[in-house]
Order: sequence, then structure tokens, then C-alpha cells
Amino acid sequence: MDELDSGIVRLLQTDARQSNRELARKLGIAPSTCLERVRALTRRGVIRGYHADIDPAALNRRVQALVSVQVRPLSRTAIDAFKEFAGGLPEVLRVFVLSGDDDFLLHVAVQDLDHLHAFLVDRLAGRREITGFRSSMIFEEVAGGAPARLPSPPA
Repeated sequence: MDELDSGIVRLLQTDARQSNRELARKLGIAPSTCLERVRALTRRGVIRGYHADIDPAALNRRVQALVSVQVRPLSRTAIDAFKEFAGGLPEVLRVFVLSGDDDFLLHVAVQDLDHLHAFLVDRLAGRREITGFRSSMIFEEVAGGAPARLPSPPA
């Protein structure tokens, strides 16, 4: 990744919907050069895709929580099975596989506290591989935007 690639990534993280022509103008390069660089970043797996950042509250999912989960046995089979299970739940926005005391962290969004309680009791508590879980309510998200922002180049 050179300075130009970093600039492309930074600008796309800010607004992935801008046209190639606009991106090239902001970077001071030819549109053809910009397009080839974006394609190369995609081929190399630097750019994994584009998505819309949706506000869960707008979808009547105003209550968000982080749920730490411990599973046993700690085997690839159990981990893969739980990843697939959790990733398929409509309440789950993200699944993180962790090291340390917890094996997973689930970011969930539901309508209200009753639905969060139902999620914990009905979806998680009955699973045999889950040995424990705890939830933490999210009151406010301070730093939104694109994940894994690259730092600005030194001036």
C-alpha cells in the first residue's frame, strides 16, 4: 500500500458512494488510474465490499447490547457451529471470536428490553455448548463510521 492506495481507502471509508471520477478528482489523478487502483485493492482483498450503514433504531431495534459468550468444549467444531448459529440470528448484527475469558462477543439489536430478555433466555440459555454469558447494554455509540480507518499520512 502506497500513499495513493491509502488515500483511496480513506476517501472510500468516508463515502463509498462517490463516483470514480469524483474520487480521482479529490486525489488529483486520472480516472483510469483511480479505477485501476480501486480494482487492484479489491483483487488484493484490501477492499472487501461496500455496505450501507443502517441505524438500528430506524428499524425499530432501539435496544443494543454486547453479549459475551463462553462455549465448551473449546473445539473447532463447537466454535464453527456457534459462529454459524449466532450469525444466522436476526437479532445479531456482528459476531466476534475472541481470546481470553470469553469466546464470543455478539452485538445484538432488538426492539426493547423484553425482546433482549427473550433473546438471552430463548436463543442462548438453552444451547448445550454455552457455559455462560453476560450482557452489557449500549447506551450510546460515540465513534461511528467505517471500521478500521487508516491513519492520515504524516504532514
